[in-house]
Amino acid sequence: MGESKKMKFLKRLGAAAVIALSASSWADNGITDTTVTLGMSAPFSGPNGAYGEDMRQTVERYFDQVNKGGGINGRKLQLVALDDGYETERTVANTRTLINDKKVFALLSFYGSSPTTEAMNTVFGPAGVPLVGTISGAATLRQPISANPNSRLMFHVRASYADETEAIVNQMVSIGLRSIAVFYQNDGFGKAGLEGVAAALKKHNLAPSAVGTVERNSLDVNAAVQAIAKSNPQAVVMVTLYKPTAAFVRAMKRAGQNPMFMTLSPVGTEQLVQELGPEARGIGISQVVPYPWNDIVPVVRDYQKLAAKAGSYSYYGLEAYLTARTMVEGLRRAGRDLSRDKLISSLESISNVDFGGYRVNYSPTARHGSRFVELTVIGPGGKVLR
Repeated sequence: MGESKKMKFLKRLGAAAVIALSASSWADNGITDTTVTLGMSAPFSGPNGAYGEDMRQTVERYFDQVNKGGGINGRKLQLVALDDGYETERTVANTRTLINDKKVFALLSFYGSSPTTEAMNTVFGPAGVPLVGTISGAATLRQPISANPNSRLMFHVRASYADETEAIVNQMVSIGLRSIAVFYQNDGFGKAGLEGVAAALKKHNLAPSAVGTVERNSLDVNAAVQAIAKSNPQAVVMVTLYKPTAAFVRAMKRAGQNPMFMTLSPVGTEQLVQELGPEARGIGISQVVPYPWNDIVPVVRDYQKLAAKAGSYSYYGLEAYLTARTMVEGLRRAGRDLSRDKLISSLESISNVDFGGYRVNYSPTARHGSRFVELTVIGPGGKVLR
């Protein structure tokens, strides 16, 4: 009888050890029996802080909505968001902190081409931590898995810069414009956009008529204006964020230049309108998510319910919402017995899924997500027109 009690005790002890070991393993990977912790790095301060704040607030609101509905497979979602100021070194450091110290399970909604590319190749790629959604359409983040194994961990939700620039150039050429210059940010984002414009123009046997650049987080656009104004272009494609874009447009007009101005989605439509005021009228912007004020589209209507008020609807907010929806769909499909490999496999199973007016498509070899591009223009009173 004594031996029987001892064996039962040892079995209970062994079972407790297994449970403790399992819980410890979950905690190390951002998973507990009741929670999943996800990480985000974006600018919450500095000239681009408005972008990151918009994204973070939307993700937090959506996670709160999911948690109030019972979470995902019995687990509540937790977000750890760190400020990188749109600086590559800080993004890389944040990624290390999120994985090594905060023990996040996966990542979402990173911001920028160069910061994310560096983080992918040096931190979360080698660590095997998946990232869903980044505010970037750069080719460096879209390399085939055969060329860069780290690409296996990247699940894009937006169209590429090549998709955006091709739509812009095709529109310009279709209305008879031939002299098209490029103003770009001197980093991965800007260079990817420049390459996209050049490639799209080449299809029409054209090349940029002039090129000018501005440094990241800088407003010194004088050299760029001088270089571009010399060619007297019919149009300028601006691959920059809202503050240098506004500085460039104002400086060009002071120089007597009034070309068609077009810019890409990362510019931040609402921020550009606020920065330029009436001078924003007529600027064209390519968008990679549906019109955030169109409540006829189901996914837009769902997003609007999360926003604090109608005045807070934005393209960045809607993109963050779509990214969070994609992450949640992947987690839901992965099931209760969660692991990073299972999350990757479940995301790969998202084949042409319609979130209600916006489709996301992955496979074991494809991570592009979406090719949705829509051209808009800023109209009277700062209203965005399609």
